[in-house]
Parts: sequence; structure tokens; C-alpha cells
Amino acid sequence: MSADGGQLDGRTVLITGAGAGLGRGVALAAAKAGAHVVVTSLSENGRKVEAEIRAAGGAATWVACDVTDRAAVEAAVAAAVRVSGRLDGLVHNALARPKWEEDPRGGKVAELPLELWDHEARVALRGAYYCAVAAHPHLKEAKGRLILVSSASGLEGTPTQAAYAACKGALRGMTKSLAREWGPDAITVNSVSPYVTTPSFSAWWDKNPELKAEGEGLTALGYIGDPEEDVAPAFTFILSDAAHYITGQTFAVDSGRYMSL
Repeated sequence: MSADGGQLDGRTVLITGAGAGLGRGVALAAAKAGAHVVVTSLSENGRKVEAEIRAAGGAATWVACDVTDRAAVEAAVAAAVRVSGRLDGLVHNALARPKWEEDPRGGKVAELPLELWDHEARVALRGAYYCAVAAHPHLKEAKGRLILVSSASGLEGTPTQAAYAACKGALRGMTKSLAREWGPDAITVNSVSPYVTTPSFSAWWDKNPELKAEGEGLTALGYIGDPEEDVAPAFTFILSDAAHYITGQTFAVDSGRYMSL
């Protein structure tokens, strides 16, 4: 299935939150580039992604994983190593599903319950911590890659999304710290800040097409990217040998939406 020239041939890559949206797109692209993809997801939708990859001739293993559960993350990493003998890359993409999901614009800070703040932090930050600790010895052995999915919200802030912005900003700081700490182990740590279509946003845009047009108008290229075709290639590049000299960076893959990164 190495349609992309075998960029990731022989590698094993674990992706959190890979059952839909950006995670699914990265999983499909990594498989096309030759990786054995460990698809992790909170729900059964990850099974469909595994089947999709296998049907196209790729290698994939689905593992149920709640990234807020340390034991579950450790089990997912162990499963990746067990199935292929190695772990070359981990992408922490899992996204908290807020209680105001029906309106992706969120709510004012005073209206956000403490449970939402805690949930955002558990998924984004604790999840990243659990992934990093569990994966480190295997990434060290493989001279591998860790990618944390951030957002421009973490840099410029987003009205009505204070919890999300706070956590994404923290992930950028964690990226830099781990890049410095793990550099002597020849592990690169980078972040990707995407501007991409997702199932929840697509459903919202179907009801509010003017908001999609507004979002497209904010980009330099005039459209919001597809997870697999437009954004995932940046992930496969960072996971590959071609990016061995790049670490501690945030890649804005966003159609020119956020040029202040």
C-alpha cells in the first residue's frame, strides 16, 4: 500500500483519536506511506478505519483506548510493540468532545462548567503525558517521532473556547520541552496546528453554510483542508527520515489561515 513511495516502510505508528476526522486521515495516509498503523479510538469507529486500511492492502491494528486512562494508553503502546516488535512514531490527536458540541464555537468562559475544563485537560494534557511516558523507551530505541496536535487557538486565543485554547497552548510548550529533553535520545518532538474539516464541523456547516464561507474566506488558498489529502501529508513527512533534523517546531498546515504562528 506504499502509494507514497514507501516513506514510512517498516515503521509502526500509533495514532490516538484515529476513528474519524483528522486522526482517520492521518492513519490512512500513514498506511499508504507504508507504516503499520495502530489505530486507537474511544469508540468502535476505529475498527472501520482498521478495515479500511486493510481493504486497501495496508497494515493496521485497532486498539480501544481512552487517553485519559493511563493503563489504557500503556496497553495500547504495548499492543503496538507486540504486534510489530517496535514503535517508531506516536501521534496524539485525540480531541475532547465538549458538552457544547452542537455548537463548535463553544461558550463564554463563565458558562463553561468545571467538568469541561477538566475533561479538556485530561484528554489533551494528561493524554499527552501518558502517551509520552509510555512511548519514550520504544521511541528511544527506534530514534522515533512524537507529534502532538495543537491549534492556532493555543497561540492567538479563540473567543468562547478558553479551555480548548489553554490546553492547545500548553501542548506547544510541552512540545518544546520534550524536544529539548529527548534530543539526546535522537527522538524528535513536533506539533501540528491544522485547519481542517471534521465530521462535527461539517454537520455544523451544513446547518450554517455562511459560517463555512466565512472560514474559507479567512484562508489564503480559499478552502478548508481535507484531513487525508491536505493535512495528513505533513504528518507523514514529520514521521519520516526526511524530517530527522526538525524538532521542537509547530507546523501550521492551514491554507494560510494563521500566518502569525
